[in-house]
Amino acid sequence: MGLTKQYLRYVSSAVFGVIGSQKANIAFVTLRGGEKGRYVAVGACEHVFIWDVRKAEKVLILEGKKHEVTYLCPSPDGVHLAVGYEDGGVRIFNLLNGESNISFSGHKSAVSVIRFDALGARLVTGSRDTDVIVWDIINECGLYRLKGHKDAITQILFLESKNLLITSSKDSFVKWWDLDTQHCFKTMVGHRTEVWGMVLLNQESRLLTGSADSELRAWDIQYIEEDKEVGEPQQKKVRTLLENEEEDEEGLDEEPEERILSCKKTGSVLREARDRVVSLVTDAKAKVLACHGLDATLEVFTILSEDEIQKKMDRKLKKAKKKAKLQGGEEDGPEPLVERKLSDEIQKLANIKASSKIRSMDCLVVPNGEMKLALLLQNNTVETYTLKTTEKNPTGTKTSRLTLSGHRTDVRTLAFSSDNIAILSASGETVKVWNRSTLQVIRTMGCEYALCSLFVPGDRQIILGTKSGKIQIFDLASGSLLETTDAHDGALWSMCLSPDQRGIVTGGADKTVKFWEFELIKDQDSGKNKRLTVKHTRTLQLDEDVLCVRYSPDQRLLAVSLLDCTVKIFYTDTLKFFLSLYGHKLPVLCLDISHDSALIATGSADRNVKIWGLDFGDCHRSMFAHDDSVMFLQFVPKTHLFFTAGKDRKIKQWDADKFEHIQTLEGHHREVWCLAISPNGDHIVSSSHDKSLRLWERTREPIILEEEKEMEREAEFEESLAKGDEPVVPGETKGEAEPAGKKTIETVKAAERIMEAVELYREESEKLEEHSAACKAAGKELPPPKMNPILVAFGNISPSRYVLEVIKKVRSSELEVSLLVLPFPYVPDLLKLFGGYVQQGLEVELVCRCLFFLLRVHFGQITSNQMLLSVIDELRTNTISKVREIRDVLGFNSAGLQLLQREIESKEDVMFFADATDRFEEKKRKRKKRERAVLTIT
Repeated sequence: MGLTKQYLRYVSSAVFGVIGSQKANIAFVTLRGGEKGRYVAVGACEHVFIWDVRKAEKVLILEGKKHEVTYLCPSPDGVHLAVGYEDGGVRIFNLLNGESNISFSGHKSAVSVIRFDALGARLVTGSRDTDVIVWDIINECGLYRLKGHKDAITQILFLESKNLLITSSKDSFVKWWDLDTQHCFKTMVGHRTEVWGMVLLNQESRLLTGSADSELRAWDIQYIEEDKEVGEPQQKKVRTLLENEEEDEEGLDEEPEERILSCKKTGSVLREARDRVVSLVTDAKAKVLACHGLDATLEVFTILSEDEIQKKMDRKLKKAKKKAKLQGGEEDGPEPLVERKLSDEIQKLANIKASSKIRSMDCLVVPNGEMKLALLLQNNTVETYTLKTTEKNPTGTKTSRLTLSGHRTDVRTLAFSSDNIAILSASGETVKVWNRSTLQVIRTMGCEYALCSLFVPGDRQIILGTKSGKIQIFDLASGSLLETTDAHDGALWSMCLSPDQRGIVTGGADKTVKFWEFELIKDQDSGKNKRLTVKHTRTLQLDEDVLCVRYSPDQRLLAVSLLDCTVKIFYTDTLKFFLSLYGHKLPVLCLDISHDSALIATGSADRNVKIWGLDFGDCHRSMFAHDDSVMFLQFVPKTHLFFTAGKDRKIKQWDADKFEHIQTLEGHHREVWCLAISPNGDHIVSSSHDKSLRLWERTREPIILEEEKEMEREAEFEESLAKGDEPVVPGETKGEAEPAGKKTIETVKAAERIMEAVELYREESEKLEEHSAACKAAGKELPPPKMNPILVAFGNISPSRYVLEVIKKVRSSELEVSLLVLPFPYVPDLLKLFGGYVQQGLEVELVCRCLFFLLRVHFGQITSNQMLLSVIDELRTNTISKVREIRDVLGFNSAGLQLLQREIESKEDVMFFADATDRFEEKKRKRKKRERAVLTIT
């Protein structure tokens, strides 16, 4: 048997170069012991970066798995951060250690908004799939799904005082939900276009909505108090909602609308911007309002308190009286009327002009009245501003700007230094040199729009080819531009270092290939030192634009790809034509020649990669490589393996001898523009339209191609399995509220594990029955049967206890859906087991949750099965008594804790918990006043 070729796996090592992704929002967070407004959280592809804006440092990375982050929301206590993802998943991270223990999966597409309730015990998520889901964080499970909107959800607000929820959507509606009955009792139809943002003002008595125009509409909320009977408030509420449904399905009729609250338009605030609202945000106490559109201007408004409004109205009345007097009115005449307008309550404070278009923003007001603003800009920048809200006409002061750790525009060219340590990345405005091991920026230099680059031998200088056809040479030690040379009339598309390291070759849009030699000339500025320059030696004129040029490593041949979809090969010394490689249907965008000058691989916009022999120009194989244009191609040094990068967001490795696809590196969320392989082949760096640079590392783990293909097929199957029809609960019709869970591959696997555990329990039970029968027949005690290895591994536990362990390991958020996909033949066994668990007092809460769900789902089959009658009857008595016991224990513990709290409060004269902080502060102020009074008397 011949030796098989060994391939080594490349894995993702780091993501850098991105400061904040465009898809997610920005949010202020508080880290342990940190001051407010110092740390901001931003999405960075699939991760979340926490930046210290004062030091411009990354202090924490919350690592995601695969999907891009779309929304961030810090919890009210500031300890946790909820993160929504592109696939509809939500994870809750602990900001103290950066770990995530809670994750929810219920949406079918990207999460568009997340909101915590005031206690931080419930989480509401809205998505592009038009659903709103309420999650219980403490129990780690979904409560219910609210359906009613016809387009993506844009904002969600809690009305804490009444347990209501307000949701806005791109379908132009604002819906009001009663969370006690999970019912939409009101739909506001006053908007002509999409509703993009909402905020609550004046202690939840006013709603402000932002739409696709320059108007911020204000709505007054008035609660209607009902004369509720003491014994049946809930029944009356349900009855009212049923009447509403009968009278008008949409909840728009005047009569049913007025049952809980009325919401009437009171006016509007005009913004200066003419485009849609992107962010509409208030601080925690709703004293300041900030909003922005698609441009670079942020508008800040202040919301006046009732006292300030009254003072203003008094001044207006005084003026009106004066005016009436001057116009010759009688002194005893009627008082002039002064109308209170919305502009008297919400006033423009300031405009802040950011350095680029604003993508997202967050604000907070610190106790001294200073407002802190964090802006995530469209050009991969984070800016922070402060605004003194107490001043009359304040101006925003820029306090920090995070720009160093990334480029403003897409990186179009990458290069590795010869010692594998430095990475060069160049974009439309800057060229940066990074340290590969620390991923820190060593040098940042301003440049023109760069298209190609390389390190000069010795790694002390770098050369860039630009879109305007110039060659720019930079010195790394001083970080300065040494010289700019006009090379081509159009864009300089490609550049290659000659194998003898004495010069370079360039190809441009002016249909020429030019050869250049390195030279050292006297520096005119200093007159003493010599500096590097390039001298033009030869020109090769061609019939079409040149897209890519490459030397063969033996410097015998030069390969040139042209706009006419062919690759022409010339002799380097005489520039005589040698071969023409044709076969691609669209232009060849990238090519490379193997280390032994035997093979040439070409990648084209027609999505194919072709491998050719350089002896006769014969095409060895044509392979369909990517689902979009192949943007970059490079051989791994000293091998016949090569990597390709495509607009389909993937990087793939291929074997040019066996024509096999080896592995796919997935991670980028947009088109991959280019990549560079280190001279030793251990590292790859790639750049993408998502503004990120990714470092990939070669491991010692070998790849077995058959296994890779099998894993790909399994992944496809699992994906199709999870995308199947949603499980249906028998006897339940689809309405406004539905179960929150979603069928995923995890829930299917969990159901399979439960089924396997039940089957193992059956087998073991049969074995024990057979053993007891054999003992009876023999009339003596026989040696017990051999235990299943799984039970031994779990510490010699009983089969019934093993089933409980398996159920305990199912995630709380996935439990219901896992039980829903469980076939009925397994249910009788589970019910019998549940009876035993409840009797023994094992995990009573979990068992009751599973039991009630199974009874609801399989009600018809269970009630028609006579065999289960005794099991259900036993469960009924045991469950009621055990739950009562647990309730009594909880009640006793709660009463004990309250007693302890009262004792400590009476001893130390302090109040506990957050709701008492205001009273505590008030006491402190009064005490200080008394102390001052005592001082003045003495």
